[in-house]
Amino acid sequence: MTNDPGDGIELEYGLDEKPPMAKSILLGLQHVAVMIVPATAVAYIVAGNVGLDGADTAYIVQMVLLFSGLATIIQAYTIGPIGAKLPIVMGSSFTFVGAATTIGIEFGMATVFGAILVTGFVVEGLIGWQFKRIKPFFPPLVTGLVVVIIGLYLIPTGMDYAAGGSAAQEAGEFGAVHHIGLAALVLAIAVGLNMLTRGVTRLLSILASIAIGYAAALALDLVYGFGLVDFSSVGSADAIAFPSPTHFGFEFEPIAILVFAFLFLVSAMETVGDMSGVTAAEGRNPDDREFRGALFNDGSLSSLGSIFGTFPVTSFSQNVGIVTFTGVMSRHVVGISGVILAILGLSPVTGALVTTIPSAVFGGAVLLMVGMVAASGFRLIVLHTELNRRNMVIVAVSLGLGLGIATTPEAISGLPNAAQTFFGEPVILTALSALILNTIVPGEQSPLFDAAALEDEDEDSDSSNPTAPNPGDD
Repeated sequence: MTNDPGDGIELEYGLDEKPPMAKSILLGLQHVAVMIVPATAVAYIVAGNVGLDGADTAYIVQMVLLFSGLATIIQAYTIGPIGAKLPIVMGSSFTFVGAATTIGIEFGMATVFGAILVTGFVVEGLIGWQFKRIKPFFPPLVTGLVVVIIGLYLIPTGMDYAAGGSAAQEAGEFGAVHHIGLAALVLAIAVGLNMLTRGVTRLLSILASIAIGYAAALALDLVYGFGLVDFSSVGSADAIAFPSPTHFGFEFEPIAILVFAFLFLVSAMETVGDMSGVTAAEGRNPDDREFRGALFNDGSLSSLGSIFGTFPVTSFSQNVGIVTFTGVMSRHVVGISGVILAILGLSPVTGALVTTIPSAVFGGAVLLMVGMVAASGFRLIVLHTELNRRNMVIVAVSLGLGLGIATTPEAISGLPNAAQTFFGEPVILTALSALILNTIVPGEQSPLFDAAALEDEDEDSDSSNPTAPNPGDD
């Protein structure tokens, strides 16, 4: 299946097409390989900062994988109004790391999960329920900028992985040649296979590059003893484990609920942007049902997951880049990714084995993916927006503020803590800037002035045409 290049990208498999099962499994594994470390890293970071023991940390990691899988399956196939029938992989977002850490230290993890339980469905459910009303406020200019900033502000994360990640920093090896070399190898292989080959090698270019990078890391350990691959967590992991409801209990604090409500607004904006990035492959924006279903899925599964002790799940931007990079838009492939994640969530030893892949290997792939996310956002803007003076100013202000706070977060250190939490998020600062400017400045994508202008044009047309029918006539 192919699309007109003027409307979208050339697709190997469309939204409802099913690749052969063997190929689908490999393509699904590719999605899992790109997101599993960032998704589980949220659990490791928060658990480590709060001071949870090894058993509780392993349990949260397990639940992150399980509910990422369940949310991904529902996103691909839907349950009633929940889910969008789009190829969107779900996982725990770094958006919530700071708040979960701060609130966990001050009030305890029961308060964290209590806040998620209340705000997940309430905030995103309300946005999804009323999205048809607010959709005019999110034209391609606004959603495209959200996609762009999601990609751009994740680039430092990719570079951090490429340099070796937190483990390398602790060992004093951050940016060492062998880390950068592994990341460069993965990046070069992924780009080379995608650009210079055809068929299955192109479609599986990311998975192949990660596999080769992993093999190279094992070889470096064997020859030089770098210790890049650590199997200690595999030996201590159980073969199978099941979720435990109310593992951490629930407590409810108003300030925690307020903070997570703000962050779920950010999550909703990220999901809207990621959805737009996915459907841009078909040269379109998501429709009302898709928007509503995806936001219901975010909120419902986040609240449900909190009962079992997992952090909020939302769309994963890295995997949006895979869709654009490979041209495989099949939701059935992503559904298989969800099944794989759910199985990993029931098998801690399998998840532990996957997480032995070095950060640098993932870094090469993540850099490519987040760059593709940003590129898809620019494509969405260019295809549907005239880059006149008005729109260029909106782009400049929104990206300037978003990237400014991403690179210099201490610039707002004088604000109250709640304001720092809100305005310290690059996605929400970019989205709010674009939303406000696009709404109040007259232009064809403004939901206020564009409608008024169209009405004036219609009235002028009727008054200048004596044969125009009277609106009251049959």
